[in-house]
Amino acid sequence: MQYIDVQKTVDEAKLNKFHLKVLFWCFLIIVIDGYDIAVAGAAIPSIMEQMNVTASTAGFMASSALFGMMFGAIFFGGLSEKIGRRWTISICVFLFSVFTAAAGLCKDPVSFSVLRFIAGLGIGGVMPNIVAHMTEYAPKKIRSLMTTMMFSGYAVGGILAAALGKQFIVEYGWQIVFFAAGVPVFIIPFILKFLPESMTYLEKKKDMAQLNEIIQKIEPSLVINNSTTLKFPEAIKVESVPVAQLFSDGRLLSSVMFWVAFFTGLFMIYSLSTWLTKLMALSGYSLGSALSFVIALNVGAVIGCAVGGWLADRFHIKWVLVTMYFLGGVFLYMMTFDNSQTALYFIIAAVGACSTGAQIVAYAYCGQFYPSNIRSTGIGMAGGIGRLGAIMAPLIIGYIVALNLPLEQNFMVIAAAGIIGAIGLAFINHDKAAA
Repeated sequence: MQYIDVQKTVDEAKLNKFHLKVLFWCFLIIVIDGYDIAVAGAAIPSIMEQMNVTASTAGFMASSALFGMMFGAIFFGGLSEKIGRRWTISICVFLFSVFTAAAGLCKDPVSFSVLRFIAGLGIGGVMPNIVAHMTEYAPKKIRSLMTTMMFSGYAVGGILAAALGKQFIVEYGWQIVFFAAGVPVFIIPFILKFLPESMTYLEKKKDMAQLNEIIQKIEPSLVINNSTTLKFPEAIKVESVPVAQLFSDGRLLSSVMFWVAFFTGLFMIYSLSTWLTKLMALSGYSLGSALSFVIALNVGAVIGCAVGGWLADRFHIKWVLVTMYFLGGVFLYMMTFDNSQTALYFIIAAVGACSTGAQIVAYAYCGQFYPSNIRSTGIGMAGGIGRLGAIMAPLIIGYIVALNLPLEQNFMVIAAAGIIGAIGLAFINHDKAAA
């Protein structure tokens, strides 16, 4: 009888077409997810003008989707353990595509907020499942790089939202960028057909035919037949409450510190994604120029994903993250200086690299820290609780904008979040990370 160690096979596999297929679908889903997150920030100056709402109200409208994301990350992170990741991801894509498009029909802030909350359930639910999926299938040597490259799609979605907004909002209205979010609903059948199911879920369901097929694609040199037995990590077979396991085996402090890091990281990201366009407009830039700064922010995020993932695979991922969070705070502080427009583009790109880029590396680290049986739950809880930072960001910055205080104070508040996040990450006990 032949035994195949599944985890060892995945860890030691060489990059091939199967891995690239998983990366492609995960990347595409994150691009769509990133677009849906960024679309409100690109349109918020126009929404405020057309609906005649204050900055505080606009902050609440932006937070409604983020509030939904908190619940979505927690709920859908656990649901995937019951119905599989393919169906969970497909449900999430349906929710955020349909309800973001529907928000474009709204004429008042209340109905807009309700629809964005429902869309937020799907936006938040995708993230923990996609990270867990990529972590499960990526070879160990390039796991961080593949996860961060996949998540760079988030920034690509942000660039797409800003570029479409710059091109069409002035002429056709803010609604056009929301209607465009409905198109991805048509790719759901392809997700169900081409995205491979989680091996953990297939093992739980005893679907050996699919498991054997996937293992064969991961390592084509293996000979798999009826006498082959697949050996999974023991942790997958443990029957206990997943949430409780986040605090067992010495993981209590580290789990809390992940929550702190996600809270501050998402606070930075959503402060900028929601209010950067408006803040730059208040600084005297036109809507087109302000949206160009959003593009610079997301281009920097893509670079940060690539460089951060590369560094994380070659050095200690924890300390790479601590450095990125700290530098994010430093570059945000630099935005309070009297900079030329060219220098400001570079600084904002660096902020994108050390905020969105760092948060994506944090997702990769979180996925690697927890064992496979609680990976989706661990990422979902960190992302869900971290959403409190995302929810508070538009509200707090919107309140500061409404007070007409110096714009520098907005950036100082955001910068402080990066420093706090760096301190939290430094306290994570890496010795308790999953092997």
